[in-house]
Amino acid sequence: METILPVFDVHHGYASLKELKKQGIHTETIRRLLDDGAIEKVKPGLYKLADMPMLSNQGMIDVCTAMPKAVVCLHSALSHHELTTTQPATIMLALPRESKPVKLSYPPTQIFYFSLHNHRSGIERVQTQAGSFAIYSAEKTLVDCFRYRHKLGMEVALEGLKNYLHRPKRNLNQLLKYARVGRMFRVMKPYIEAITG
Repeated sequence: METILPVFDVHHGYASLKELKKQGIHTETIRRLLDDGAIEKVKPGLYKLADMPMLSNQGMIDVCTAMPKAVVCLHSALSHHELTTTQPATIMLALPRESKPVKLSYPPTQIFYFSLHNHRSGIERVQTQAGSFAIYSAEKTLVDCFRYRHKLGMEVALEGLKNYLHRPKRNLNQLLKYARVGRMFRVMKPYIEAITG
């Protein structure tokens, strides 16, 4: 175990099969560590230490490590930004339309395919002691929730918008900018006006 720890330490507790083999670690050793519960498979070819400290956003770190183009979005992003009282059952992720999702054994995920322009805008990087993950800003998330209101439910989008607009540190200009770029301005404007008075 001592020989493989440095490989995992470099990547905050994660290591790919390629990196492990590069350090001379045999696949039989990896299999034994999996059987012993010392490491866990995140996806084929990607492992993590089993005794990593569990963070509240560990699932987001896992999926974004497994799928580097994935961005936490919609209800999951609302929850992270503390704009909803409900917790989604899956981690919602945005991928560019041409991407292929990776099958993960855990955590459960729900993939949404965004246009390249829509996928790239509003991304923030959250750094933690166990690694990092990509997530959309609160303003971009709200606009996306209105875009996907028929799938998420209008009540999810409205709850997020109300909570955001009642914050002292809201950025209304940024929200309206994303609403215009995302072609949701006409849909969102009456709700914004009603909430802000």
